[in-house]
Amino acid sequence: MSVTGGRDIVPTINELLAYPFALKVATKDYHPRDHISFASNHTAPNNKPFESTFTIKNPLDPEETQETRLWPDHCIQGTKGAELLPELLVSKVDRIIEKGQDKRVEMYSAFADPFQSPCVAKSDLAETLRTAGITDVYVVGLAADYCVKYTAMDAQKEGFKTWVISDAVKAVDPSSMDDVHKEYAEIGVTVIAKGDAQIQKVKERSVAA
Repeated sequence: MSVTGGRDIVPTINELLAYPFALKVATKDYHPRDHISFASNHTAPNNKPFESTFTIKNPLDPEETQETRLWPDHCIQGTKGAELLPELLVSKVDRIIEKGQDKRVEMYSAFADPFQSPCVAKSDLAETLRTAGITDVYVVGLAADYCVKYTAMDAQKEGFKTWVISDAVKAVDPSSMDDVHKEYAEIGVTVIAKGDAQIQKVKERSVAA
């Protein structure tokens, strides 16, 4: 989905992709046309992209609900809009995870949808990271206040030390980022910049090798 200034962070992400991270995973929305988050699939007047919200019921437990923002149609399966940007160094990526394929639920996180009793849609990302011996997760991309946020928080909850690289993300609503950072602080997610010493440690692995 288009985010203002979203393509501006591609050079930074490409630079990071060149660093010797142990595993590089890309994620992308891969929605069916009738996905529940599309404003076009709801009736007026409550179907305005970016403005309207909708209460989603857990299809396996209707007592559990989640409020979601409605979006313009985006990342539709089999279309160009569902592909990673051509200027992104996809050749450096080890694994691509397609999310948001269940039309019944929203799935911002690359790990799972937000429902707990039970979860409806879940990727194998946590298992993939554990199998690879990953201890730290670094999150970049779009959108900082949605997919990046929920992926980072789920990574931390899954037991990985999680870092969000602030100059490699863009938000739908930049004014929300102070609140996002407070949520990060509450669970231990750390926000850093590309030039932070933590990233320098990763860069130095190639020198040590």
